[in-house]
Amino acid sequence: MNIGMVGLGKMGANMARRLIKAGHSVVGYNLTGDITNQLATEVGLIPSYSLEDLVEKLDRPKIVWIMVPAGVPVEHTVQNLYELLSAGDIVIDGGNSNFNHSIKRADFLSGKEIQFMDAGVSGGIWGLEEGYSMMVGGEKSTLEQVKPIFEALAPTPDQGWGLMGPVGSGHYVKMVHNGIEYGLMQAYAEGFEIMKARKGFDLDLHQIAETWRYGSVVRSWLLDLTANALENDQELSAIAGYVPDSGEGRWTVFEAINQDVPAPVITLSLMQRFSSRQDESYAAKILAAMRNQFGGHAVKKAKK
Repeated sequence: MNIGMVGLGKMGANMARRLIKAGHSVVGYNLTGDITNQLATEVGLIPSYSLEDLVEKLDRPKIVWIMVPAGVPVEHTVQNLYELLSAGDIVIDGGNSNFNHSIKRADFLSGKEIQFMDAGVSGGIWGLEEGYSMMVGGEKSTLEQVKPIFEALAPTPDQGWGLMGPVGSGHYVKMVHNGIEYGLMQAYAEGFEIMKARKGFDLDLHQIAETWRYGSVVRSWLLDLTANALENDQELSAIAGYVPDSGEGRWTVFEAINQDVPAPVITLSLMQRFSSRQDESYAAKILAAMRNQFGGHAVKKAKK
């Protein structure tokens, strides 16, 4: 199958590698030509240097998989593809787009009878070897045309991927997936910090992670990765305690509010990420000031 891949960042490049290894032909385009040329030499990617060039090199129906950052980059790519593609061609957004935007983009592309699918992709840098979990939204008839792509990218042809429902549902399920991920990560982080704070036991956090990986009810791939991170430096001395968020945790919280669904764990895990970005908490200053005012409690003087 002949596939166009727009965006050759780490995940896009690895997906291209996996598709080529499975025998598919991949035409790749990236804003920086160096990456395109590297993959052309390394794995046999067919290089292209513009969207026009990419579309011209595809067979019909032309299948274009987008792997660019959510928001404006996806919007511009879809608008440009609208001018270049024809009825029956297929666009797949494999990034972390907002599901509402995916629904609107499908409607926009339908003006020329261009088919659209949204694919929430999980697997990160390990997907090249392990395969990707993919949550797909779109029409069943469209899926049948591109099914070999998902079968090649998944851990096995019949595991780790599936059609979630109509357009938008793939990115919706991936959004909730990432919200759950926030909660799981926060629980592990808090647990390991509690153990690190305990004096007298001299706990080996890497050994604990390795022990939990086998037979424990809290074993998981995230725990495997935690064990990797703790193996050489349990102090994590090279890492700052600053945690960004990609946006999907926020969207999950917004959706919980919109649906009147209580989601305290996911919500608090998001708030903790915000806390990690503060050099100093003004709220904590207010708390200390109030305790001093009503009870005369001592305050710790700020460093000048």
